[in-house]
Amino acid sequence: MRLMTKVSLIAVAVFTLTACNKEAEQPKPLTLDTDAAKQSYSLGVSAGRFIDSTIKEHEKLGLPLASDVILRGIQDQLAGKAQLTEEEVQKVMVALEQTAREKQTELAKAQAEQNIAAGKAYLEQNAKKPGVTVTESGLQYEVVQAADGPKPKATDVVRVHYTGTLTDGTEFDSSKERGPAQFPLNQVIKGWTEGVQLMSVGSKFKFTIPSDLAYGERDMGTIPANSVLVFDVELLGIGEEAEQPKAEEATK
Repeated sequence: MRLMTKVSLIAVAVFTLTACNKEAEQPKPLTLDTDAAKQSYSLGVSAGRFIDSTIKEHEKLGLPLASDVILRGIQDQLAGKAQLTEEEVQKVMVALEQTAREKQTELAKAQAEQNIAAGKAYLEQNAKKPGVTVTESGLQYEVVQAADGPKPKATDVVRVHYTGTLTDGTEFDSSKERGPAQFPLNQVIKGWTEGVQLMSVGSKFKFTIPSDLAYGERDMGTIPANSVLVFDVELLGIGEEAEQPKAEEATK
């Protein structure tokens, strides 16, 4: 999280001078007819966006910040009338940043626990659907389109088309627009390594992968920690390549 300690004082000052005039009922007309004016205004807008996002981030953590007090602090500093010493300001900001980190950790832990419970419930329901097979590891798969082609080994390089979604249907990756993905099968998540070995070239499978066979407790950006992942996979081919492309991000 970016905190106020990381804000450029110049940017904040410009924001205050260009966007904050609390005594005036309406702002004066502004003409942006020079590079300096546009640069100054852009710097102010950037600082304003940062302040707004910082306030919203802290609100999510249960740490409300008052925009009017923030701007008053800027004005007082510019006027040389700050009501806290530099040492006091630094002490408060360090404490705020520490509290924010602790809150983030608490929220992340709570969300991870919710994901575990939700994932377990989803897997239990999905396992009851007709056509779904559950392996010893807990991997669930459904044969969407059968084929009689060869099956890969874990040490093979495979070429696939795939789409990956969360259990709520949110798509986080797909090869459909980029073109087929190619990678060594033993260099991807466990659920892929196990599941694709069950496929014949030309077949299409749907895999529902428990979090411990995917990314586990790791938060992968658009993929929250402890997430069950759903992949629609088509195995296009098997073959060793002189130069093997890196594994796709969604399956590392």
